Amino acid sequence: MKKLIIVLVLITTIFSCKNKTKKTDNNEHKNHSTKSVKEKIPKKKVLSPHQSTMAMIGKAHIHIDYSSPGVRGRIIFGGLVGYDNVWQAGAHNATWIGTNKDLIINNEMLPKGKYGFFTIPSKGDWTVMINKNWDQHGKDEYDAKDDVIRFKVTPTLSDKITEHLEYKVEKTGDTEGAITLVWEKVTINFPFKLNK
Repeated sequence: MKKLIIVLVLITTIFSCKNKTKKTDNNEHKNHSTKSVKEKIPKKKVLSPHQSTMAMIGKAHIHIDYSSPGVRGRIIFGGLVGYDNVWQAGAHNATWIGTNKDLIINNEMLPKGKYGFFTIPSKGDWTVMINKNWDQHGKDEYDAKDDVIRFKVTPTLSDKITEHLEYKVEKTGDTEGAITLVWEKVTINFPFKLNK
């Protein structure tokens, strides 16, 4: 009888050890597999990445902050961005421009500060608006009464497609510069100078 009890205890112990080993192996395998799957999943590509551009023109620091949508095979102007409608000149939040010095744009003074940058694309001349309300989603809260400066520019067209919206601030003289917006086949550009 004693021998039978000892044999049963041994058999129970052996099976118990094997099950523990199997569970451990399965858990290690599960963790390893999950980790491998996570490592293999590519990160989702941001369709309109956040961008900024800046330059020093004399003592003025000019900064433009925007989200850069892509063309992705679409018709942009007159399609995705309708003609003769206010556009936040980027994606998501309104594009903004900041300056630490007073600027002259289109013979009007832009006091130092931070401003929303909006346009009205058209088949002909575009309208550019620099607006007091820089912190807004898209053009949801755009109000023409808050425009500090509003003027027309003539776009230039290219056969070459610029895939992602791009802004440039370029120095053209000791106290002068130009701001350029390029997207799809369209470029708009306008000069500015420091207010002395």
